[in-house]
Amino acid sequence: MNGVLTATRRIFRPNHSSNLLSDGGRIGMGLLALVILMALGAPWICRHSPRVPSGPALIAPCCSHPMGTDELGVDLLAQVCFGARISLLVGVGTALLAGLGGGLVGILAGYRGGWLDRVLMRLIDILLVLPDLPVMIVLAAFLGPRVETIIFVLAAFSWVFTARIVRSRVLSLKQRRYVHAAETYGAGVFYLMRRHFLPEIFPLAAVSMIRLAGRAIVAEAGLSFLGLGDPTSRSWGMIIHHALSFKGIYYTDFWKWWLVFPWLALMIVVTSLALVGRDLEKAADPRMEGH
Repeated sequence: MNGVLTATRRIFRPNHSSNLLSDGGRIGMGLLALVILMALGAPWICRHSPRVPSGPALIAPCCSHPMGTDELGVDLLAQVCFGARISLLVGVGTALLAGLGGGLVGILAGYRGGWLDRVLMRLIDILLVLPDLPVMIVLAAFLGPRVETIIFVLAAFSWVFTARIVRSRVLSLKQRRYVHAAETYGAGVFYLMRRHFLPEIFPLAAVSMIRLAGRAIVAEAGLSFLGLGDPTSRSWGMIIHHALSFKGIYYTDFWKWWLVFPWLALMIVVTSLALVGRDLEKAADPRMEGH
């Protein structure tokens, strides 16, 4: 635990905090904070229910319905605000599950080496060459359209990215003289991990998890677009799916609010995560400076 705290302090140390985020990163962090506040404060922000009709169907944005309504008369502002909870849950849940699992696999493969490393790396190679979208579609259809299922399916194909990054770092750290010296003086595996490996691995794994969160949110929207999302979740992807299922959506003005607002929310979150992740990657790995 101390190693993780040391790694965190190393990234966010005071003399570096002012240069940690670029202008784009600060904008991304601000937008991401607004979306999180919107998700947490949805019951107080929205006057209407995200599930119960509260006005005429398909009315344009107005004072009582700032984002308009859908074909049932359900307020779109409420759907977008409460849908942020589901989309962020999918992103964070997938990132944690894939990040922790991939980090553990990467540590085992890099530190133990030998046959275990070869087996795990071949498994990673197989998952990387598989067309993940068709397989995710099959798994989601077979396991059922639930939020937990979506998180599991997305994590099953996302952990490989963190595993490769962590393994590469562990292989490099194993060759350091101070690690060999610690082993010579009888340092155990847990001491080495806590003292020497985790402080170096955690920043890179954290950045990888931020990227995985954005990827998972987009993937969930894609599965929902194909009708494989949880129909009761009202995530941004499901809002877009319901809008596109409406006949003649592009022949009317309905798309101007029914499609645009959830699409904008999705784009803002994914772009914000990308901007923040880029800057944190430079902080975690100084070799990225200038790229």
